Amino acid sequence: MPTGIRLARHLPPILVVLFTAAGCGPDLTEMVAMRDGVRLATEVHLPPGDGPWPTLLYRTPYGRTAHRNDAGWLNGAGVAMVAQDTRGRFDSEGRDRVFTTDGDGALKDGYDTCAWIVEQEWSDGLIGSSGSSALGIVQYMQASAAPPGLVVVHPQLATPNLYSDAIFQGGVRRYALSHNWLEWQGSLHFEEELTEHPFEDDFWDPVQTSDRFAHVQTAGLHIGGWFDIFQNGTLEGFAGYQYEGGEGAAGQQRLVIGPWTHDALGETAQGELTFPENAGRGPHFDAFDALFAHHLQLEGAATSPDEIPVVQYYVMGDVDDPDAPGNEWRNADDWPPPAEPTAYYLQPGGGLSPELPSTKGGSSSYRFEPWNPSPTLCGPNLTLDAGPCDQRPVEARADVVVFDTGVLTEPLEIVGRVRAHLFVDIDQPDADLMVRMTDVYPDGRSMLMADGAYRLATRGATTSLAPLAAGEIVEGIVDLWSTALVVDAGHRLRISITSSNWPRFSVNRSNGLPYPDSVEGDGEAVTVTLHHDADHASYLELPIPSD
Repeated sequence: MPTGIRLARHLPPILVVLFTAAGCGPDLTEMVAMRDGVRLATEVHLPPGDGPWPTLLYRTPYGRTAHRNDAGWLNGAGVAMVAQDTRGRFDSEGRDRVFTTDGDGALKDGYDTCAWIVEQEWSDGLIGSSGSSALGIVQYMQASAAPPGLVVVHPQLATPNLYSDAIFQGGVRRYALSHNWLEWQGSLHFEEELTEHPFEDDFWDPVQTSDRFAHVQTAGLHIGGWFDIFQNGTLEGFAGYQYEGGEGAAGQQRLVIGPWTHDALGETAQGELTFPENAGRGPHFDAFDALFAHHLQLEGAATSPDEIPVVQYYVMGDVDDPDAPGNEWRNADDWPPPAEPTAYYLQPGGGLSPELPSTKGGSSSYRFEPWNPSPTLCGPNLTLDAGPCDQRPVEARADVVVFDTGVLTEPLEIVGRVRAHLFVDIDQPDADLMVRMTDVYPDGRSMLMADGAYRLATRGATTSLAPLAAGEIVEGIVDLWSTALVVDAGHRLRISITSSNWPRFSVNRSNGLPYPDSVEGDGEAVTVTLHHDADHASYLELPIPSD
């Protein structure tokens, strides 16, 4: 799994220094002991002179030596660099525990590493951390333990909650992401453990850090993408630190989120759409410069942190029309910006509108066969094609129902969290709901902008299952995460609904059993009936800006 754009690629001049010592090794290589005696391989690269200096810390499962080329420009800016292999990875001792020892559990490797740094004679006691993807997750984990010296973090394309953002989503296993990444890491032993803990129990406490936001004491710059695998985690990490964080964290966060996938941060081409040039090199460059220079007490930052907007987000629009609304960066004081939750109701005949359906609005049904799942076509993926792609091949299937607005006569702006409230009944104990929201271009392309998953037998819980009785009507609330999008006049807004999105998500075999038994065997076909009458009015909840 790529670690994202290397930090030096988007640093402004204050921190970018020519690397004049290409290939040089570390000044120190230590085996730093954790509280249980396990030692982690740690490199230290020091600036010239006597010090002491602030430190930029990378803790990584991908190999500490990958960051050696960063030492030159960091040292030139008067910053020591420390790079460490996480537990059980590369030259570090112990068993790879997949982030569970990095945070505020019984073992606190991030805390212990920071405590070691501030005790070194070359350290001035100030630590910043950076990195994307897994390195960003490590940052979120260790910040929850409030380690000494950590004053600023820079998690990119990451999440503070592993269970609910990386392993499961809406009660459904994120198969391609979690399985393929563990296999790539050589860490499939962890899959055996997660199958023993399909519900959110004590096992997951060290990597579900939302309940520890008040412990966090560090400023932060959170970078995300609308099509990123951890989009929701980035938004929740920012909001949790900003509004619930402890001293040093609350009110000291910045968020930048653009139209990016996990492996294409800062690029304009995403999936099958190419956004305008302004979608590429975004405003996060100045934000990093200002925040790190300020909190690490460096000299010469061109911009003060006070001049950096709290939130900078990209509003997507029609990429084919240079005059279309959207396709611009906006600033906000909070996330989400003010918006009015607005219901767009499913209508008989496949319509989608703000009008409540009549008492005779009826229902729509499809028959889903687990052995013939609807395939994944792009979306927020890592090891699969990612980003916005045309969903018409999926929408044409017999086991998919489609609802759309018809051609819009004026632009429809959506900024914030999107949810589908679906009243359904099924003739088996369980089924999944998969909802895709698309922007339908005038030429017919149905471009995926958001999607979500929901396991009906969870009934919205993460700790238990309650299989459905035949004919029982329940409300399934499918979280499509967030977006910022203007669906232009002449376009249509569409949702499609089915019961699989494979291999992005595991396929439910309709048996009502906990994971992994719920995805084994051939399973049973299930009839899913969507209700859209006045008594059971299914709808898409859209955040319409109120300003």
